[in-house]
Amino acid sequence: MSHPSTAAISASLASCRVAGLDVPLGEVASFIELKPGATGPRLRLRSSVPMAGLAPAIASALCAAMQGLDGLTVELENHIAPGARKQGTEALERVGNVIAVASGKGGVGKSTTAVNLALALAAEGARVGLLDADIYGPSQQLMLGIPADRQPTVRDGKFFEPIMAHGLQTMSMGYLVTANTPMVWRGPMASGALQQMLQQTLWHDLDYLIVDMPPGTGDIQLTLAQKVPVSGAVIVTTPQDIALLDCRKGIEMFRKVEIPVLGVVENMAVHICSACGHAEHLFGEGGGERIAQTYGVPLLGALPLDIRIREQTDGGTPTVVAEPAGAIAAIYRDISRRTALQLARLQVAAPARGPVISFSND
Repeated sequence: MSHPSTAAISASLASCRVAGLDVPLGEVASFIELKPGATGPRLRLRSSVPMAGLAPAIASALCAAMQGLDGLTVELENHIAPGARKQGTEALERVGNVIAVASGKGGVGKSTTAVNLALALAAEGARVGLLDADIYGPSQQLMLGIPADRQPTVRDGKFFEPIMAHGLQTMSMGYLVTANTPMVWRGPMASGALQQMLQQTLWHDLDYLIVDMPPGTGDIQLTLAQKVPVSGAVIVTTPQDIALLDCRKGIEMFRKVEIPVLGVVENMAVHICSACGHAEHLFGEGGGERIAQTYGVPLLGALPLDIRIREQTDGGTPTVVAEPAGAIAAIYRDISRRTALQLARLQVAAPARGPVISFSND
């Protein structure tokens, strides 16, 4: 049986849908080539969104849609469009997009979301870095399982080599001070420390740099917005009313500095009793969805209140690497694809924009 033509494959991509992707496949993937393989045809696709985990589902959907593709294997090649640059940010030339994860208040799981978002993007095939910009309370060193005495290598007396952790390039104030050192700094000093970590770290060819922001809407957030080409922001919240009030402030701040909000992540959305399976909305229900609708942005995902998330991050192996085939890791991977999709859409509509910032209520 002959294989379908290039035109037929492109037409099928335009209408093909797979679980885990909110748009037709043709919006984010294009045909490169179809060639014979050892066990069946091999289809190479160019993808603007990292989605390696969906390759088997894409192959199944295309086989169902067209004849002549039995035994199909799909290979996805990422072509992640970089954001715009700002004058004076040469150190970030090897960073494609900056995504800030932020929150209007602490305690909503922002840092947990940031590390799992970074790991999920990497699991989907992207090259990812993670910057812990929470100067006053850096936590990523613990969450990534980096020993307390580990420090980054210094190059030429002023540049830091990022520390590799679970496949991520990482930098944190926690690598530079001891756990018992309080950061008693005024705003300008903290902002200066953030700029140094951003511009004196030798990031290596990243598609995305995830920035774990400190909670609130103060000097550090404004410094990032004004000095760094941020492509977008992800806002983290919980369903409770007090968290939603601060979530609104975070969204409004990003709007004022003209950084697009890519969407909202709702943590602690529901608790499932491990003994009986009873579901209970301890902190309210649907708050993230309401905020997202009010501001016209997507709800990127909702995470349960699950003790494993806390235990795994405290133990240095966040959920996406601790249980990569688990249901919670699947939610984080869905969030990562939706975040990347929103960014890709923004860049098509306004290609001059810079990298992305993510906000949360941590």
